[in-house]
Amino acid sequence: MTVLKIGIIGGSGLYEIDGLQNPRWIEVASPWGAPSDSFLTGQLDGVEMVFLPRHGRGHVHSPSSVPYRANIDALKRLGVTDIVSISACGSFREQMAPGDFVVVDQFVDRTFAREKSFFGPGCVGHVSVAHPTCARLGDACAVAAGRAGATVHRGGTYLTMEGPQFSTLAESRMYRDVWGCDVIGMTNMPEAKLAREAEICYASVAMITDYDSWHPDHGEVDITDIVATLQGNADKARALVAALPALLQSGRNPCPQGCDRALDHALMTAPEARDPDLVSRLDAVAGRVLTQARRD
Repeated sequence: MTVLKIGIIGGSGLYEIDGLQNPRWIEVASPWGAPSDSFLTGQLDGVEMVFLPRHGRGHVHSPSSVPYRANIDALKRLGVTDIVSISACGSFREQMAPGDFVVVDQFVDRTFAREKSFFGPGCVGHVSVAHPTCARLGDACAVAAGRAGATVHRGGTYLTMEGPQFSTLAESRMYRDVWGCDVIGMTNMPEAKLAREAEICYASVAMITDYDSWHPDHGEVDITDIVATLQGNADKARALVAALPALLQSGRNPCPQGCDRALDHALMTAPEARDPDLVSRLDAVAGRVLTQARRD
């Protein structure tokens, strides 16, 4: 049985965890570069917690410049078993209104300027992201959000755009009417893919701030309105985080979905043909299967 350790990646509007005991900011070195910021560690109701501000304190990283690989690698090095991503999003659905929370279960990745995998030439790996979020962890987030007083929607497709600009009207209509997406944001990809490669369970909570640009009664996205809604959501987001330790087992069983075993059959490059430099950088992310390969 694995010891539960929850990692919270906070997006716009969430920069701390209330009630954290023995809080300490620590730096974690990663062979994939510098993470977005230091990591806030501590305990919440007896459960180890790690918090990372995705954009860095002071919001210094744009969605495209967030060092996604370094962030996930560092969380893995800290022993995080479950990641909850909390981010601001626009809505394509009338019923998913500003102020609501959506526990996302699918993605459409429209990003193009980001490194999306830990693997590559010299150590090729393929993981399944057919179901890119962890259902067990998502269920816990939905319950926690409800206890926090939020209106919660369980399930939805998150369109990840490159940004930093918001959508054109034509794009917004296409994502909603043709592609059938439910929310839109700029940060959950490649974050979710990298978490799967690192064998960490991942759940995404979208805090709705606006209706993007498709809604005839709301017009284009207004950053002033977004900030005001974010401030209203922040207390509920912190309460969601505070409710998680009681909902998740401190002695964590293997993930029923297999998130923590995603690399079992993923590595394609023969051991003797692997690039030693790349393999050395994969020591945290893929150490379990690389160690097994050496034993075999």
